[in-house]
Amino acid sequence: MRVVYMGTPEIASGVLESVLAMRQNHPELEVVGVFTQPDKPVGRKQILTPPAVKVTAQAAGIPVYQPKRIKRPSQVEILKSLEPDLILVTAYGQILSQEILDIPRLGCINMHASLLPKYRGAAPINWVIVNDEEKTGVSAMLMDAGMDTGDMLMTREVPIEPDETADTLYDKLTREGSSLVCEVVEKLLAGEKLTRTKQDASEATYAPIISKEDGLIDWTKSARAVDCMVRGFIGWPGAYSFLDGKKCTVMKARVLSEEAMAETGVEAETLETGRAVPALLSGKRPRLVIRCGKDYLEILELQVQGKKAMETRAFLNGYLAHDIVLSSSV
Repeated sequence: MRVVYMGTPEIASGVLESVLAMRQNHPELEVVGVFTQPDKPVGRKQILTPPAVKVTAQAAGIPVYQPKRIKRPSQVEILKSLEPDLILVTAYGQILSQEILDIPRLGCINMHASLLPKYRGAAPINWVIVNDEEKTGVSAMLMDAGMDTGDMLMTREVPIEPDETADTLYDKLTREGSSLVCEVVEKLLAGEKLTRTKQDASEATYAPIISKEDGLIDWTKSARAVDCMVRGFIGWPGAYSFLDGKKCTVMKARVLSEEAMAETGVEAETLETGRAVPALLSGKRPRLVIRCGKDYLEILELQVQGKKAMETRAFLNGYLAHDIVLSSSV
């Protein structure tokens, strides 16, 4: 079986590694080419960096193609020349034309990191946490011309822990997605016909591309909602607010209920949202506890613009003000 693989980030690299490992027991499985996004500048120094999938493919000696637009006729011809029986896709980042979908005799199969039709789109791992979902999963789908709308082949469910971050969920779904894709390929190698199930479009939800603005905290929301943002947007864009005109990113936090606050003996019900509880800002063990629309959020780790991330206690020990207000604007 001749396979072309398409993918870009770490999760796609993990799936590719698992597919390549299958060759030990299936010498008839041949990955004849890998398509990924072009190298991009990364970091403050804008160092041109290859996608994770490219690194994995090159290490395995597989030809790599990085077209800016895979729909161009020249790229379609390259795909045709590879004569794939199957195209496997994981978080590639480009939409495939019908002409491309028609090339492999076994079709194009996409591994999507959600339980379709829920969270179609670019960033399902982040949005399931931001939206405080209790479960997610991975789906193997026979691609069509729509965005994550093709017939379902197989799914696997993954629970979301109360303190789950996008990073930890990413790792879980990489493992589950890799296993799922390998199971699908095993069935195809054995000549099995995969059962196709239509998606119920009425149940579809979307996980759009994340923008910088999505990370801006609205302190009138509940503490749980803000905590979900902190965990869901970890890394980028981060859940952030403004302190004394400087961007302040919340790196780690925890929710304190009204009952938990009452146990501290501190009266804080009358505080405006976004304001820290003054009585907890000083002392041997200062704490940064912010009033939210419902309950309180204790910030455990933060990063103020121009400084390194630090534990909140260390930040407060060097902060002279006795009143802290986090704002949604500069």
